[in-house]
Amino acid sequence: MKVVVAASYDRSLVTFRGPLIRAMIQGGHQVVAAAPVFSASSRRFLQDLGVTCVEVRMARTGVNPVPDLFTMAAYYRLLRKERPQLLLAYTVKPIVYGGMAARLAGIRGFFPMVTGLGYAFTGDAAGRRLVSTVVRHLYRAALKGSRAVFFQNPDDLEEFRRRGILGASARAVVINGSGVDLDDFAAVPLPREPVFFMAARLLKDKGVREYAEAARIVRRAHPEARFRLAGWLDRNPSAIKRDELAAWVEEGVLEYLGALEDVRPALAKARVYVLPSYREGTPRSVLEAMSMGRPVVTTDVPGCRETVIDGVSGFRVPARDPGALAAACLRFVEQPELADCMGREGRRLAEERYDVHKVNAVILETMGLAG
Repeated sequence: MKVVVAASYDRSLVTFRGPLIRAMIQGGHQVVAAAPVFSASSRRFLQDLGVTCVEVRMARTGVNPVPDLFTMAAYYRLLRKERPQLLLAYTVKPIVYGGMAARLAGIRGFFPMVTGLGYAFTGDAAGRRLVSTVVRHLYRAALKGSRAVFFQNPDDLEEFRRRGILGASARAVVINGSGVDLDDFAAVPLPREPVFFMAARLLKDKGVREYAEAARIVRRAHPEARFRLAGWLDRNPSAIKRDELAAWVEEGVLEYLGALEDVRPALAKARVYVLPSYREGTPRSVLEAMSMGRPVVTTDVPGCRETVIDGVSGFRVPARDPGALAAACLRFVEQPELADCMGREGRRLAEERYDVHKVNAVILETMGLAG
C-alpha cells in the first residue's frame, strides 16, 4: 500500500515517527512524508529510508482562513497526485486540512492521530475560547471521514466525546504515546549531584515559569542544586519571551542549554527529569527520561499522569503550583536514595508500556499494515 504521513514539523517525522515509517517500509509499503519544509538532515534521513518527501505550504500557528485554504488545496493536490490508500496525519492542521482534503480526493483510509490538545484547549481566556470553538468545529468536520482516530491518552478521547467532536460510534484507539526506542535511550548510571533537567518548547503551558520558580525555591535552601532547561523559543501566543529567559539565567535560577538536537547527553548528566506541563498527549520527553532510568516529576494532568506512578517512579504534583513542584524536587535533594529506586522503576515502566515497537504494532494493526 501507499501511505502519506502528514506532519506540521519535519523533524517530528524523524524523531517521533521514524521507527513507524521504517516499519512501514520494511513491510513493503510506500511512504510519502508531507511537511511544510524539510531541513537537509530530515530529508536525507527520510530519503535514505526510501521515503518521498513533499513540502506542503502551511502556517504552523494561527487560524487564518486564507492561508489555511491554500494548505487544504496543497493537501488535495498531493493526494490526487499520489493516490495513496492511507493517510496518517498528526497535529491540528494536518489532521484538519489533510482530513478534509482526503474526503474531497476520495481517500477512504484516513487515520488521524491526536498527539495533544494544545493551546486551544489549555486555558479559559476569551481568546482561547474563540480559538477552541473554531478548532472544535474544524476537528469535527475533519474526523467525520476517519476510519479510526488514535489518541495518546484516555482523557483526550473523553474530551472529544464530551464536546461532540467525535461521535459515540466513531472508532477510537488509545495508544501509549509515540513510544520510545529502549536501545537508543539506554539506561545509564545517575550522577550523584542534584541536577534537574527539563526539555520542552518554551511555552507557558509547558510549565516553564513554574519550573523557574521551583528552582528559585529549592536553591534558596540548597544552592548546590542545579536546574537546567533546554528547548526552543516559539512564536506560539503562550511563548516565554527571550528577556524573561535571560533574566532567569542572569539570576542564576536556571542554566539554559538551548535547543538540543539530541537530549541524551543532557539526560545522562541529570539526576531527575521535570515536566510541569498543563496538558499533554503523552510527553515523549518523559518516556525518554524513564527509558534512561531517570525519576520524573510531572503534573497530575491528562497525558502526564499516565506516565508516572506517584511515589514509585517519581512524583505527580498539581499543575500551576510551583510550591508543590519545589517540594517534590526537594525530596530528591534531601533523600538522594529516592532517585536510584525510582529511576529503576521508570525504566521498568518504559520497557513494559512504552517500547516503540509495541506501540507501532498497534498502529500498524489498526491501519491494516501489519504482517
